[in-house]
Amino acid sequence: MNQFDVVIVGTGHGGAQAAIALRQNGFAGTIGMIGRDREPPYERPPLSKEYLAGDKPFERLLIRPEAFWGEKAITLILGQSVTKIDPEAKEVILGSGDRIGYGRLIWAAGGDARRLSCPGGHLDGVHAVRDKRDVDALLADLADGAQHFVVIGGGYIGLEAAAVLRKLGRKVTLVEAQDRVLNRVAGEELSRFYQDEHTRQGIELRLGVGVERLTGATRVESVVLANGEAIACDGVVVGIGIVPAVGPLIAAGAAGANGVDVSELCHTSLPHIYAIGDCAAHANVWADGAVIRLESVQNAHDMATTAAKAICGEKQPYAAFPWFWSNQYDLKLQTAGLSMGHDQAVLRGDPASRSFSVLYMKDGRVIAVDAVNSTRCYVQGRKLIEARVEVDPADLANPDVVLKDLR
Repeated sequence: MNQFDVVIVGTGHGGAQAAIALRQNGFAGTIGMIGRDREPPYERPPLSKEYLAGDKPFERLLIRPEAFWGEKAITLILGQSVTKIDPEAKEVILGSGDRIGYGRLIWAAGGDARRLSCPGGHLDGVHAVRDKRDVDALLADLADGAQHFVVIGGGYIGLEAAAVLRKLGRKVTLVEAQDRVLNRVAGEELSRFYQDEHTRQGIELRLGVGVERLTGATRVESVVLANGEAIACDGVVVGIGIVPAVGPLIAAGAAGANGVDVSELCHTSLPHIYAIGDCAAHANVWADGAVIRLESVQNAHDMATTAAKAICGEKQPYAAFPWFWSNQYDLKLQTAGLSMGHDQAVLRGDPASRSFSVLYMKDGRVIAVDAVNSTRCYVQGRKLIEARVEVDPADLANPDVVLKDLR
């Protein structure tokens, strides 16, 4: 049986940063990283953008050159999944049956793409966009001549994939069960802008309607909506969120309902076990202490640093500022803060100019900003959020008022 001082489960951003941060903070013990991917740690966000579009080869997605991990004495155990945790024996059991012992365990497994539950969801030609294997399968369909895709889900992954497919000259129909895209993460002004943009780019939208079934013998041939409409297609991209990959943790007795619960130091309720990233439910100071999961590179990176420092003896509670981004066509969306619970949304600038922002307020303070092609507003809006000062909405809406002067 292999034995490591620290075992990291997951080779995405969180897992990679945990290993890097351990070494940066002077950890001299043995480190083993276990990942389902057969590739060394790589970036996930470009999969639905530059990698799918063919603008960035896989080698440029690597978080570090492959030789880095050996140079830092970090053992990669790839193509393996953890199926069980024995917290008393301090062991993880792999799908192969192998057992690996740990002194400390960092769970950075993220989540699995949520699959369609309707009939036909298993057909060939139905794709997720979660890892390299997913996107390679989609690229193979494109290479085989697939021309019409139905994208199910109007969140960031769905919109980004739809934008790339249009760039590649494919016909795209996007289906969203809610009455607008980005319903969970953005206000109506931003949703309307992106709906108009995707329509202008030639994408057909079906909003406020769910999917009843997919048809086809072995390969998908059409998507049938709840209203009876049947959309013929050569392929389907499903972007309807993730399911936190925490099964072995919960089965071992870890607390958690939506993911796994962690403390301010990213510790689970199980001894010697930490959890970070998409699957970790934590009390977030930027959400007034609400227990939430954040699915972002920033969150995975900063939680990894918190856990690594805790293992190295430095107790630095997680309180990182949340930020996100999305690239669609020539639009760069930058988001700072968390808009959940906002009681007012203020539009700054003219969406027709393709450079504007939406600032979200709660109790007179700015709590989040969505900035489209407006880096200055993103940076200055972030500082307003961090300052936690009360501001006049009229000043936010007035482009002649410099945001940094309101602090």
